[in-house]
Amino acid sequence: MKANALILIILLLSVVSCNTNHSHDANDADSHTHDVSIEQQEEQEDPKFQYTAYSNAFEVFAEADPFMVGETANILAHFTHLPGFEPLKQGKVTAVIQVNGSETLQSLESPTRTGIYSFDIQPETAGQGSLTFIIENADGTFEVHVPGIAVFTNQQTAHEEAGKITLPLTNTAVFTKEQSWKVDFATQLPMVKPFGQVIKTTALVKAAAGSESVVVAKTGGIVNISSGNILEGEEVAAGKKLFTISGSSLSENNLSVRYAGAKNNYERAQANYERMKTLAEDQIVSQRELLEAANEFENAKAVYDNLRSNFTSEGQSVSSPMNGYIRQVFVENGAYVEAGQPVLTVSQNKSLTLTADVAPRYTPALGGIVSANIRNSITGDTYTLEELNGKIQSYGKAANTNNFLIPVNIEIDNKGWFIPGSFVEIYLKTISGTNEIVVPNTSLLEEQENYFVWVQITPELFEKRLVLTGHTDGMSTQIEKGLSPGERIVSQGAMLIKLAQATGTLDAHSGHVH
Repeated sequence: MKANALILIILLLSVVSCNTNHSHDANDADSHTHDVSIEQQEEQEDPKFQYTAYSNAFEVFAEADPFMVGETANILAHFTHLPGFEPLKQGKVTAVIQVNGSETLQSLESPTRTGIYSFDIQPETAGQGSLTFIIENADGTFEVHVPGIAVFTNQQTAHEEAGKITLPLTNTAVFTKEQSWKVDFATQLPMVKPFGQVIKTTALVKAAAGSESVVVAKTGGIVNISSGNILEGEEVAAGKKLFTISGSSLSENNLSVRYAGAKNNYERAQANYERMKTLAEDQIVSQRELLEAANEFENAKAVYDNLRSNFTSEGQSVSSPMNGYIRQVFVENGAYVEAGQPVLTVSQNKSLTLTADVAPRYTPALGGIVSANIRNSITGDTYTLEELNGKIQSYGKAANTNNFLIPVNIEIDNKGWFIPGSFVEIYLKTISGTNEIVVPNTSLLEEQENYFVWVQITPELFEKRLVLTGHTDGMSTQIEKGLSPGERIVSQGAMLIKLAQATGTLDAHSGHVH
């Protein structure tokens, strides 16, 4: 370990850079950092200057020889697609140096190596100027602009300027662009936005009203599952016959007897009514007798139609009332059920209601809840309320008598494999009138109850920074101390840099093509 630490110190001492963030209004989207490095040899020969720039579409990290009038300088530039942080694999790139109205440029049709272009360019005028990279590929034409570069008149002046630059050497780690291109890696500026109080609790997942239906027995009888098993979780279509409830084997409340009797009464009343109509036409029977026959027929028909629509000669036919799946079965084959007894539940599992219980001390904040983040404990994924097309339905005005907590009800679309009957973690977000520095939770590293972030010095050199955290909403965390809005941080891959720091054997220039 001591040998590794010594190697890391020697390697870090070989890099000196300047990191300055700028705003450029080329597309109202560019931000820049200028970095200068120099090989720390005894006589400080061959200094290297580093430049970092961002646009909406690209990150550029370039290492260059000092720009001097009349001398060829090499620029080794790394081009990274944003926001995916993947290398530029193909395309034409032009490097343009502009100083005092003089312009020098070079175009390369393809990369020297995936993501890397090596330019050899000879400035014509000394002074302060700019470096612009013009990228042309299948997606269009893009520009990344680096202002404030210097073209020197001699090597001594370049050494003097490089000697003015200092670089933090403690708590730093090297992670090359070639390494970051191979893994899930990203950086970003901290967010500055309203970030109010967050109430963390759990919520019970329930089916929303209208998306679940309980099927009940319409008569007493024996459950008869004639075709296979009725399994929980099985998909069913609306109207699909699931099983029957029959009372044919019962001495009392025999549905088959009732059905046969209703059918006989209906057929007898129908025949009598038809006969009475014929006799009434010949004035053999009175209108009063005809009306009585019609009334008897209608009553018998109503009873028979009711039984026929819900029952057969075999008993009650139990069908699915909607498209969905069988959530729960309450009966077994051969069991006796009473009329009105639930036999199964069919659910669509599309719309859900989350019922969260919060402590009474949060009552003043409940009216200010504007959104929520929901973490599915089964998959580990976290969703915003907006991603689930959700809304805050209501919150209790009194404590629940069972647990003395205040209920908060939220409706969501089931886009994240939420299961009714399970619990989820929920972060209720309240409104705030002040802006706070906020970082993604993926940026945070926890060590012995302390939290750290990796702050980018250059796209290949990162400083481990202790921060003081505040509220979290499950996806982002408020930073109360240790970070400023203009400092770019690692948002994906923080643990990989920690591992790189632990090895202590990486060279800031490993894999670079000179």
